[in-house]
Order: sequence, then C-alpha cells, then structure tokens
Amino acid sequence: MTTIGENLESVRKRIHAACLPAGREPTAVRLLAVSKAQGADALAQAVGAGQTAFGENYIQEALSKMALLQHLPIEWHCIGPIQSNKTRLVAENFAWVHSVDRLKTAQRLSEQRPAHLPDLQVCLQVNIDGGTSKAGVAPQDALMLAQQVAALPRLALRGLMTIPEPAEDFAQACAVHERTRVLFDVLCASGLRLDTLSMGMSEDLEAAVQSGSTLVRVGSAIFGARPGRSQ
Repeated sequence: MTTIGENLESVRKRIHAACLPAGREPTAVRLLAVSKAQGADALAQAVGAGQTAFGENYIQEALSKMALLQHLPIEWHCIGPIQSNKTRLVAENFAWVHSVDRLKTAQRLSEQRPAHLPDLQVCLQVNIDGGTSKAGVAPQDALMLAQQVAALPRLALRGLMTIPEPAEDFAQACAVHERTRVLFDVLCASGLRLDTLSMGMSEDLEAAVQSGSTLVRVGSAIFGARPGRSQ
C-alpha cells in the first residue's frame, strides 16, 4: 500500500508529464489536494510531503480540521456549495472559494470578509456542459456575473472552476475543458484580469492540463478511496 507522500509524488509526475506535450511549464499548474472526509492526520502527512493547498467541500468539517492543524502552513480552499447561512464562516476562514455561482453569494462573502484579512480569492463555478445535477452559472451568463463579482470589495476574482460530467474518452474530456478555456479567454478579452482555470480531477487531470488548466483538484489519487463522511 502506497503512502500519501508517494501518491503525491505520483500525481506531480502526472502533471509534469501532461504539461510536456502541451508545451507548458509544470510550474504553471498548481495541485489542490481535495481532503473532504479525510482526517486531520492524513492532511498532516500531506503537508509533510510538501503539499500546502487543500480543498474542502463541507464547511463544518473543514473548520474542525483548521482548529487541529492551525500550526501548519495550510492554504484552505472552499470547493463545495455554499449555503446562505454558511457564507460568514467561509468569508472568515478560507483563503479561496471556487464555487461562487450567483451574485447574492458573492455579495455576502464580500460584506462578511473581515477587513484585516487579505481579499478572498474567488473563482466562478460554471456549469459548462449543462449537467442537470451540477451547480454553476450558465456559460452565457458568466460574463455578466464575473463583471459584477469583480466590482465587489474584499474579493479578488481569479477565474473559473468547472466539474463536468465524466467523459467517455480523452478527446471528449479535452473538448469539454476547452470550452471552459474559450469562455475564460472571452472574459479576459472583456478586460477582466483573470489567471486561474480550476479544472481537472483525479480521473481527467491530463485532459484538463492539455486544455489549459492552471489548478487541478485531486482527492482519491492522493488519499485513496474516500471514507464515509463524518460530519
């Protein structure tokens, strides 16, 4: 059985290998370890292996880990849906939010972000393939929402995040991710200063990197099969 450190090294090698045919520098792609339902000890092992950015889906679970691991240099990313009654907790405790898909959520995060903290780094979640069970702003509405979010204080709009439906093959996965990259280019051409494409997970990170992802969110390939949710 491999260790978390060995798994991290394997994922880093996958990212490096995916960058080469795309003509990209491996340093252009950040690795976000998706640690939902993982215990604090697993995160500590990952930190020991050089990983510092972690993505959490469940707010209360994340807060428990933050308390246990406050002595470690962790950058916390919220990558799950945000209920209205949880926006303050997110605004006060996370460095990044990848899952903003409506103006009301962004406004609450802006109003509730403490003034002594750096701006909250934000990605808009886009439902790029129209999956009926997926959250996210529709692609045709993304530009307007991006312009509105970019104008809010205490938020820094960084880019887009997607969670497309599983693809049948590599070419199909690339095609879906490339649609997000095209939308990203449209937003940049409008004058928005964006630098982050949060695309790709354990199964499709190669296709995402090929299509321009700058941040891949990897859970099972690092931590193994996810245990049952504890909170």
